[in-house]
Amino acid sequence: MEDCQSKNFEEKLLDDLSNITLKKGAIDTELFHKYEVKRGLRDADGRGVLVGLTEIGEVHAYIIDEGELISVPGRLIYRGYDIIDLAKGFMGDGRFGFEEVVYLLLFGNLPDKKELDDFKRLLCIYQKLPENFARDVILNAPSKDIMNGLARSVLALYSFDDNPDDISVKNALKQCIKLIASFPSLVAYSFQAYSHYYGNQSLVLHSPQSNLGLAENILYMLRSNHKYTDLEAKLLDLALVLHAEHGGGNNSTFVTHVVTSTGTDTYSAIAAALGSLKGPRHGGANHKVIQMIDNIKENVKNWEDDAEVTAYLNRLLTKDAFDHSGLIYGIGHAVYSISDPRAVVLKTYAGKLAHVKGLVDEFNLYAKIEELAPKVIAEYTNSNKAVSANVDFYSGFVYRMLNLPLEMFTPIFALARISGWSAHRIEEIVNAGKIIRPAYKSVERRKEYVPLNERD
Repeated sequence: MEDCQSKNFEEKLLDDLSNITLKKGAIDTELFHKYEVKRGLRDADGRGVLVGLTEIGEVHAYIIDEGELISVPGRLIYRGYDIIDLAKGFMGDGRFGFEEVVYLLLFGNLPDKKELDDFKRLLCIYQKLPENFARDVILNAPSKDIMNGLARSVLALYSFDDNPDDISVKNALKQCIKLIASFPSLVAYSFQAYSHYYGNQSLVLHSPQSNLGLAENILYMLRSNHKYTDLEAKLLDLALVLHAEHGGGNNSTFVTHVVTSTGTDTYSAIAAALGSLKGPRHGGANHKVIQMIDNIKENVKNWEDDAEVTAYLNRLLTKDAFDHSGLIYGIGHAVYSISDPRAVVLKTYAGKLAHVKGLVDEFNLYAKIEELAPKVIAEYTNSNKAVSANVDFYSGFVYRMLNLPLEMFTPIFALARISGWSAHRIEEIVNAGKIIRPAYKSVERRKEYVPLNERD
């Protein structure tokens, strides 16, 4: 056998094998129609295929009238409560709401004051990482991507658990609450390791403070001077609430159900969900919004000129600008059409922070794009289907105003969504359903075996 260390051989063979894979791996798209395959587990009209029942979250975007799907303003329901009512409740009281919403998602009811205080105390007890965990796990092998580092940290916590494979409701609940409490530290330390080893920044790790909530601790641990305003912390808290849950059908939550149905441990299930959320089609969308807006700011001279903004949006659609994808990022959603309630709520408070930060012109540019983009898309596609801004359109802007690095956007999403993942994991365990195993039909023809020395 020739030298197996040859780089030229490796690259050439991989190129050849990739070409074979591309040629042989493509399935005729007509076969999907022939066998009525619901690609992406969606019907032809975009509705998700019903694969389960849940009491945790509901995404409401249309009604069926005499068999016809009719779009309505979007609503997001947590355990029967409209997200807009929940946000008005704690924001109106001047309170932080994320811990209250985590309790709601996990246990199905809004806590009274004692229940909420007890739950916050439990989160406080669980927020400290195991001794030397940051040094031995996070700093010892820093990741180039914080989401991968976060997943590795979650899997490593399995080794620090005295009873990691016990999937009783009590033990799984304990594991989930501990993960929710520790995620601010895991995210912050993973970023500090990344910025130090790959960004040549000073390495400073701050311990979470027992008197602070989850949102406040994120800002406390990320900022070298520990300082943040009440509005900043409350807006981040609101963003966490809005990202906490989105029904059982979103990709990462469905992954949680699928993996949990096998009977595996909590750490494996959450790590799998993190891998799903990392994908740019799922949790990484607000990255693209920020990059797109930066591109628009560089190329549109007058941000207040409807005609100039419209012209550039058309260039995005015709693949003549930005990343040549033909997409206006942050506009449109797989379920919502008329409106995304999360974007509606977030926009209101983003505007308030923009005034404080002196970014009103930029906020107005976002609002103008939100107004003009649906019209541009409708004309370009010659379609009457409504599209609107989704939560990613404003969340990236909020995170940037909070001086959160771009690399932190998806990890912050994960920090919020682990509450929903945890609730769905517990629901799957409680209902003890069958292992989730949908069917795939093989369309490869049958072949006779050919001995090695007779193959061409």
